[in-house]
Amino acid sequence: MKKITAVIKPFKLEDIKHELTAIGISGMTVCEVKGHGRQKGHSELYRGAEYNVDFLPKVQISVVVADAQADVVIEAMCRVANTGKVGDGKIFVEPVERAIRIRTGEEDDEALL
Repeated sequence: MKKITAVIKPFKLEDIKHELTAIGISGMTVCEVKGHGRQKGHSELYRGAEYNVDFLPKVQISVVVADAQADVVIEAMCRVANTGKVGDGKIFVEPVERAIRIRTGEEDDEALL
């Protein structure tokens, strides 16, 4: 199993959710986060004073999938989140040793369904 974590622009969340549902991924965790990379933030004007916003709002999506589904999920996320502009985000992939559905005790791939 793999845990796929994507950090994306907030307005792309619904598009990614729709695409993942279309390829059979129904469970995900979503968090509002802040961060910066090459985008480095931007300047804003408030009441006549300029100030820097170093950390920009992002959305973090995490899904755990069977190894066989990982490449399909990554490709879908890349395709949908891509705007071609700085700040589109990043995807991280980690191995998952074990998954357990608390209610039934099902483990691993069965727990993901």
